[in-house]
Amino acid sequence: MVAPRFSEHEPLVVVQAVVLSGEGEEILLSVRADVRGWELPGGNLEPGETAKQALRREVQEETGLDVEVGGHVGDYTRTGFRPHVARVFRCRVREGELRPSRETPRVRWWSVGELPATLFSWYRQPIADALANEPNPAARSDHQGVAVIARAVAIDLRMRWIEGREG
Repeated sequence: MVAPRFSEHEPLVVVQAVVLSGEGEEILLSVRADVRGWELPGGNLEPGETAKQALRREVQEETGLDVEVGGHVGDYTRTGFRPHVARVFRCRVREGELRPSRETPRVRWWSVGELPATLFSWYRQPIADALANEPNPAARSDHQGVAVIARAVAIDLRMRWIEGREG
């Protein structure tokens, strides 16, 4: 029997990056191949990795960019569907060219004032917190219940429809 990956004692921890342009006017978002919708780059830690090491690796794999991992924006505990803790950091590009990957076939910069309607809702608070640039990391919790998942499915279907029309 496999032990659950989320418990009171040992939650699944993922890392996510709020990658801002040099002027902080744009944010980097990606769309995964399996679930369509705009989101923050990031992913799981590998054994022995720190959160910052995992984040640099994930952003490079997903976007082609080498980033400098900056301040800790916060920890976002998500309960309900796929429970986990998302550890979010501010990042800046060090070098590299933006390129999609098999895992994330769409990556692009968006104006922080005009985020896409097809951004998954649970990324809005970490983005707002990163832009607020508070000195202390946030500690927030939300429940991903049926209504949140239904909206995510609607975003996924809308993105697939848009992609089908594009070609």
